[in-house]
Amino acid sequence: MAIEREATATWEGNLARGVGRVSSGSSVGFNGLAFSLPTRIGQPGDETSPEELLAAAHAGCYAMALAAVLTNADVPPGRLDVSCRITVAEDPETGFRIARSALVVDAEVDGVSRDALQAAMTAADETCPYSALLRSAGAAVETAIRH
Repeated sequence: MAIEREATATWEGNLARGVGRVSSGSSVGFNGLAFSLPTRIGQPGDETSPEELLAAAHAGCYAMALAAVLTNADVPPGRLDVSCRITVAEDPETGFRIARSALVVDAEVDGVSRDALQAAMTAADETCPYSALLRSAGAAVETAIRH
């Protein structure tokens, strides 16, 4: 089974003063989210960035993977809050690259020890397609439990 989803991006103007908009193409999930260079490298304000969208995608994918691991272990979560921070760094040889994705999990799971949760998080990281994609691109993927 293959899963395909689409999104579109439009850019108008030069890099420094231009503005882009991203929209979902497979759903009506989002439409016309603005992004620009100033909000990408400075304060985001009311716009997004490719890195923020990637962080949201990785957090969502990982949350679903962790929910699956816990459910398969007969300890389904009550709630999972997953935050993701994407770090882009400049490599002198290759330019800017995604260097790190840091996931932090706040989990409400009855009857699960911290060690068991950490093991489930490791298993979720191994099955999350975004974790695999980022690692294959040379980025570090880290997971931690909040608190």
